[in-house]
Amino acid sequence: MATAANILGVPALERTEAASLQTQLYAALREAILARRLRPGTRLPSSRTLAADVGVGRNTVVGAFAQLLAEGYVTARVGDGTRVAPLTPESLLEAPRPRVARAPAGRAAALSRRGAVLATTPRGGPFPDGTPFMPGCPAAEAFPLDAWARVVARHARRRPRSGMGYGASAGYPPLREAIATYVGAARGVVAEPSQVIVVAGAQAGIDLAARLLVDPGDPVWMEDPGYPGARAALLAAGARPVPVPVDAEGLDPEAGTRRSPDARVVYLTPSHQYPLGMVMSLPRRLALLERAARTGTWILEDDYDGEYRFSGRPLAALQGLDPTRVVFVGTFSKTMFPALRAGWLVVPPELVPAFENAIRHTGHSVPVPLQAALAEFVAGGQLAAHIRRMRTLYAARQDRLVRAARRRLGDRLVVEPTEAGMQLAALLPAGADDRALSQAAYEAGVVAAPLSAFYDGRPRRRGFLLGFSGIRERDIDRGVERLGRVLGC
Repeated sequence: MATAANILGVPALERTEAASLQTQLYAALREAILARRLRPGTRLPSSRTLAADVGVGRNTVVGAFAQLLAEGYVTARVGDGTRVAPLTPESLLEAPRPRVARAPAGRAAALSRRGAVLATTPRGGPFPDGTPFMPGCPAAEAFPLDAWARVVARHARRRPRSGMGYGASAGYPPLREAIATYVGAARGVVAEPSQVIVVAGAQAGIDLAARLLVDPGDPVWMEDPGYPGARAALLAAGARPVPVPVDAEGLDPEAGTRRSPDARVVYLTPSHQYPLGMVMSLPRRLALLERAARTGTWILEDDYDGEYRFSGRPLAALQGLDPTRVVFVGTFSKTMFPALRAGWLVVPPELVPAFENAIRHTGHSVPVPLQAALAEFVAGGQLAAHIRRMRTLYAARQDRLVRAARRRLGDRLVVEPTEAGMQLAALLPAGADDRALSQAAYEAGVVAAPLSAFYDGRPRRRGFLLGFSGIRERDIDRGVERLGRVLGC
C-alpha cells in the first residue's frame, strides 16, 4: 500500500547525515515542488500522517512545513490544510534542485580592471608562522600575550552599552591621541590626534590614500624594486606606476623627474627601503620635499618597520621634515602581531575631513573594542617596552643568520647585515635565476622571496629577501642548511 511519503516522493531520511531530519524533509518536499512532482494547489498530508509514514516526530514535520510556508512554497489555511503554492515566475518550476554555478570552460571571470589587478597580484604561500625565512613576521612567541589578553578582557568587561555603536569614523579618540604621542616620540612625526586616521592595517591605509589622492591615469613614482602590495593598490585605483630606481641613497628624485615630471603621488619607504634595506639620505629627502611643495605632489611614506633600528635611535620619519605634504603610514602588524589588522595614517590637516568621511564608506575601520585595548597598551608604555626588547632579539637573530649563511653558503649567496628591520636582501652571483631557485627553496620548506619579483622593470639585482625576526635560532640554522642544498653547496 502506497504511503503519503511514497506519493510525495520523500526518500528515506538518514539519521547519520550531518543535516537534521527536519532539514532533510524540508529539502525533499522543496525539490518535489520545484520539480513539479507536486503541482500548485496539491494538498499535503497532515503532519501527523506524514510523520508516521516517514518515521519521525510530528514536530519535525511541523518544522519542515513552517520553513516551506515562510519561503512561500506552500500556503496554509484553517480548515483547508497545507497546499502547494502557485509559484511564480514559472521558471522556478523548471529547476529540479539548486546547483553550484560554474564558469564555462576557457572563460575568465568578468572582473573590473581594478578587480583583475587585485585578483592577480601574487600573495604569500601557505607556510605557517616561523617558517624560514618569511619576511616581515614578528616574533610571535616573544609577544607579551598574557598582558595583552588582560587588557582586552578588561575593556570587554568595562564596555558600556553606550559604547556599542559604530564609533568615530576616524578612530577611537584615546587611541588617536596615544598614536600621535607615540609616533612623535618614537619616529619624529609631527601630528595632532585629529590628524590620525585608524585603519585596518597598513595595506588598508595605502588603499584608502590611493582612492583619495589618485585619479585614473595619474603617474605615481614608486621605488624600483619596491613593495608589490602598494603597487597593486595604486594600480587598482587607476594610477600609472612609474618605476624610479634606488641606489645606496634610496629613491633618486632626479631620475624620477626625468621619467615623469608630473607625478601626482610618490610612494616610498625612506627609513628602511623595501626590499633592499638602505636609508634615504637627507639631501634626497630635502630634494623630494622641495619638489613636492613646488609641484603639489603628495608623498605616501610607508614606515612598515622603522622602529627596529639596531644601533642608536630610530631615524626620524620623512614626515617630520614637512607635515604638509606627507601621508604617513604606520602599522601594529610588525610591532605587535599581524592578526590585529590595525594600523594608522597621519594625514596633513587639509586632508583630514576627506579621510574622515571616506573611511566611513570603505570598510577599512577597526572594531572599537580592539581600538580601546590598543589605546591602553600604547599609552601605558607596553608597546614601547616590547619594541625595545624586540630590537635586541632581532639583532641577535640577524647576526645568527649572517654567521650561519657565511659559514654554510660561502660566496654562493652574499649575506650582509642590515642596520634595521626584520629582513635582509641577500645577493646571488650574476646570471643566477633567483625565481627558479626560490621555487626550489619553497619545495624544500624555505621561503626565499626572489628579489627580481620586486622590480617593475628589468631586474638589476638577483637574490633573495630573507626574513629573520620571526624565526627561532635553531630554525635559522636548519633553514640555512636547506638553502645550502638548494644552492648546491
